[in-house]
Amino acid sequence: MTSSLNRHFQALENIVGKDDFCTDEAHLRVYSFDSTRLELIPQCVIFPKNEQEIQEILLYANKYKIPITPRGAGSGMSGGSINSGVILALQKHFHKIIKIDTQNLSVTTQPAIINAKLNEALKPHRLFFPPDPASSGFSTIGGNIAQNAGGMSAVKYGVSKDYILSMRAVLGNAELLQIGHNTLKDVAGYNLLGLMCGSEGTLGIITELTLKLKPIPKYTTSLLVCFQSIQDLASASCAILSQGITPNAMEFLDYLTTQALNKQYQIYPENTQATLIIKLDSFLSQMIEFEAQEIQKICQAFRPLLFRKAQTQEEEENIWFGRKNASQAMRIYGTKKLNEDITVPRSQVASFLQFTQKLSQKYRFDIPCFGHIGDGNIHTNVMLKDSDNQSKGHQAVQELFEFALSLGGTLSGEHGIGISKSAFMSLAFQPAHLKLFKEIKSIFDPNHILNPNKMGF
Repeated sequence: MTSSLNRHFQALENIVGKDDFCTDEAHLRVYSFDSTRLELIPQCVIFPKNEQEIQEILLYANKYKIPITPRGAGSGMSGGSINSGVILALQKHFHKIIKIDTQNLSVTTQPAIINAKLNEALKPHRLFFPPDPASSGFSTIGGNIAQNAGGMSAVKYGVSKDYILSMRAVLGNAELLQIGHNTLKDVAGYNLLGLMCGSEGTLGIITELTLKLKPIPKYTTSLLVCFQSIQDLASASCAILSQGITPNAMEFLDYLTTQALNKQYQIYPENTQATLIIKLDSFLSQMIEFEAQEIQKICQAFRPLLFRKAQTQEEEENIWFGRKNASQAMRIYGTKKLNEDITVPRSQVASFLQFTQKLSQKYRFDIPCFGHIGDGNIHTNVMLKDSDNQSKGHQAVQELFEFALSLGGTLSGEHGIGISKSAFMSLAFQPAHLKLFKEIKSIFDPNHILNPNKMGF
């Protein structure tokens, strides 16, 4: 350990105290990775107790150009919460609900509360926070906002950015800022809330959030529809939405994913090429029945192999079993998975999936897909037999990105950019865009110490 590093460690420990400053190997290893399986060993892990400590840490870090990366639960899928400098871990002290406002349908909370735990606390008030990433059982609300997380319910309820009223954040220059107002309408000034949401901890460290809530619908049901082609499924999905029916969730499984599930559980007709799973919710049972009947009529035009409506909660859970186990089932196709969340216009989903089949033949490995057909967000999984094929796998990913962009799509619908997609930003944006991003970064974080080397800069 160099004397300068030791001096920095002592100064940072003096800010937070010995119990909240760690340099032991166990902590460094635990905070070195996220769900991407990328690994960067930090120099230390700090657990700040309040906003003042965060400001003091950033003032010191700015003085000596020390990189600081904020982190919630480390559940991200893009390497956004790992770095080789200082990890500022918030989950130890920033996990309290401050106020549930049942009149204004909002909640004020610290950022490190787990998504599912927040909704557990809201449930007695018959309220919920709609963004529901698959990681809701272990991801933090602050992380959801930082990544602009979505989930299955995004087709009806939107994503994280749609639910922010205000926040408190310590910017990269150590300034504490109240951003936004607790009003449903606010068009004064630039949309700084929108800028912070999805910024992946590169502009500021969120310390408090006030979020919009929704009342919990009284009735739900789910539908399972199996089709003879992905084109039929995609066309049926667009037809359902164009008729004014907006499901709570509208998910799909392609042929490879359906077959992988069938090999383990045999839950779909043998000749199923594509599977559609829909959840409906409403405050009126009559509306649920009406929408289910209308969806069945629409689907009949596309010759489904199976149409099933859940009659009980158990049947509803059975319908969703395949979707919830899709990721695990596809391990039969390879030991290494390059998981992307590419998003295209709904009308282009079938074209994109047909392209993945051609690419699969070109590179001779499987690319099963599933995800959110309702908003065009496709979880595209390049499956490799072993690590020797990783270079070809990344080539395939680049071709997938290029084709998605040609369809009017984007690199990521909900996982973010982080490290894993940073190299592809120049495909999606013009030099003028990237220059503007860097200039915005410099205003919030003039010394570029906050979560550096992310999002392409």
